[in-house]
Amino acid sequence: MNYRNILAVAAMATFLFTNCSSSSKNIEDPKVRTVKDDKSDSLLVVYNPAKGDKFIANFVLNLHKKYGFNGNMLVAKDGKIIYEKAIGWADYLHRDSLKINSEFELASVTKTFTGVAIMQLVEKGKISLNDDVKKFYPNFPYEGINIKLLLTHRSGMMNYVYFTDGIWKDKKKPMSNQDVMNLIAEYKPPRYAKPDTRFHYNNSNFMVLAAILEKVTGKTYADYMMANVFKPAGMKNTHVYSTTVYPKIPVDVVGHDRTWRYSVVQNFLDGPVGDKGIYSTLHDLVLFDNALRKGRLLTKASLDSSYNGHNKPVNGHFNYGYGWRMFDGDKGRKVVYHTGWWHGFRHIYVRDLDQKIVVIFLGNLTNGSLLHLDELYKYLKMPVIRKGAYSGNGSLPGSDED
Repeated sequence: MNYRNILAVAAMATFLFTNCSSSSKNIEDPKVRTVKDDKSDSLLVVYNPAKGDKFIANFVLNLHKKYGFNGNMLVAKDGKIIYEKAIGWADYLHRDSLKINSEFELASVTKTFTGVAIMQLVEKGKISLNDDVKKFYPNFPYEGINIKLLLTHRSGMMNYVYFTDGIWKDKKKPMSNQDVMNLIAEYKPPRYAKPDTRFHYNNSNFMVLAAILEKVTGKTYADYMMANVFKPAGMKNTHVYSTTVYPKIPVDVVGHDRTWRYSVVQNFLDGPVGDKGIYSTLHDLVLFDNALRKGRLLTKASLDSSYNGHNKPVNGHFNYGYGWRMFDGDKGRKVVYHTGWWHGFRHIYVRDLDQKIVVIFLGNLTNGSLLHLDELYKYLKMPVIRKGAYSGNGSLPGSDED
């Protein structure tokens, strides 16, 4: 090869390297927000009441009048809100009406966020799904419980909500996650079952996951979630509120237990977070769905494993992944969701991954109204997200649908 040819090859190599480097720089990182993201996200939460779906409007009005639903609801399809409604009281005592951007305690819908945060730490190599709890808390009294078992509710742990009630003496002083971990280490309460023998849904699993997150990151659960989940997803009206930090939770929506005569006041059990403790709005939950779909929070591989059932299916369809309940339908139809029930709040958050449908009901009156959504699911051509619909028994209050 002569000198002229060598120069030509070198020039071509330089051109290719420069262009490849330039192209790689132009590839947008989905986890880094841009002005473009803010603009596109703003369009996701635009709603024109004049174009609201008439069937859903009548359905919600009937759910309110006949079954007592009180709260905020939304249905979005293909990236557009087709109906939303705030209906009823935010605080019955003061006769304050709900607003569409009212923040609700998400109760166990919080677990979906905790699952995302834990999988982020797995992606970064900070933790492994096979890590034993003892790696982070050596005085943890149970053998054989790892992060995967916590995520899938297969740890066999007792529920700290009941265990601590008779032990925590000063009921005016809120507990933290670390307080609960210390109580578990000291009192060693009996387990419900041996690890990895059966599915047993309970709050302890995700309370422990939040404690591990705090230990690994050196940040509070609230700070980590704000920096790594809420802000990247564009969720500007979502917060973690614990009574260890806020003597009075700074939101206007009050939970009511079954009847308006009883509003639920936060207590020492509203200190631990991860199993609950996130407060959010309808629109921010739409943005959370979008951020997950766009890969802003987790890789596709992490999402696929999170949406994969890790327990024996109930009625052949219902299962639990990493912080998500799910319905596996025919021809690969996948619906992921979570319910929530805590201190006067009762919710359901449903994401049809294939049809790009989001259904959200956030309620602050804990009656059985959300057991009557079948006709809405059928209208949207979705699976009926109620286990009893496939056995005829119904889903009863106090079941694992919390």
